[in-house]
Amino acid sequence: MTHHILIDTDPGVDDAMAIFLALRSSEIELLGLTTVFGNSTVDATTRNALNLLHVAGRDDIPVARGAWRPLVLPLGETGEWVHGADAMGNIGWTDVLKPELRAVDAPAARFIVETVMARPGEITLVPIGPLTNLALALQLEPRIAQAVKAVVMMGGSAMAPGNVSPLAEANVHNDPHAASLVFGAGWPIVMAGLDVTESIPMDNDDFAALAASSDPLGRFIPRIVGHYQDFHRDWYKLPNGEIHTHDACAVLHLIDPTLFGGQDWSINVPLDGLAKGATLVDRRGSFYTTPKVHCLTTVDHARLIDVYRTRMGATARVRR
Repeated sequence: MTHHILIDTDPGVDDAMAIFLALRSSEIELLGLTTVFGNSTVDATTRNALNLLHVAGRDDIPVARGAWRPLVLPLGETGEWVHGADAMGNIGWTDVLKPELRAVDAPAARFIVETVMARPGEITLVPIGPLTNLALALQLEPRIAQAVKAVVMMGGSAMAPGNVSPLAEANVHNDPHAASLVFGAGWPIVMAGLDVTESIPMDNDDFAALAASSDPLGRFIPRIVGHYQDFHRDWYKLPNGEIHTHDACAVLHLIDPTLFGGQDWSINVPLDGLAKGATLVDRRGSFYTTPKVHCLTTVDHARLIDVYRTRMGATARVRR
């Protein structure tokens, strides 16, 4: 089965890892990238999206520039401190590598609506940044909630601690109003949150294998990951160059859902206060009447890392 997908993204080192994985997976047809603020400004994330596709030799895939700020809240701090000044590990991306490349004329929300409504029941949305573009698309055309095949997102947390507050994950926290709309829309959602993404670190051995990959996209990942590794060492005290494997999890669920286990729970997103941007799940099933979300809670760590490595042209891990 082929998944026809749009990736909504704020590239971002881990976004690059997810985008390249999608491009190297025969089960996936990447129809476009839509960009949003988050790991940097939307100007920078749009530049990075164009450049990543150019590096991959896929200038034919359209990029649509999206929201530069949340729906209601002012733009907060963006993620350069995590991903580098260019949000791509400080490799010096300040301009589009091929100057004639441009985002399409349609803004991201309209691009999402037009793509989904042109192929009802076929398109899977893969948001791996703040959910603002999806919320704007819902406001523009509510029928996309019935026309979309699925939404497979990286964000939120069912039970794990937050990474930008004690309770909240960054993508949801960056626009809680948008997340609340998306979770309440009634479309089928898979949430790959911190419960799984923080339990599958990649480390120096994995990046050494990628550096020796037969695939230039695999070899590109170690070029951009150093600053991200430094962040994980300083913030999370992770040894051996470990990073959390965040955004790639959404793509990996499409490739092989048996890598994960999960539960269907309703979610509420507080819009302010100490719990702002948290994904509060109703694990008892007694309190919320909002639509159920399939929350991923377990993952086969070793097998998932092997899938990523081999898809990117590297060897599998050596089992000891």
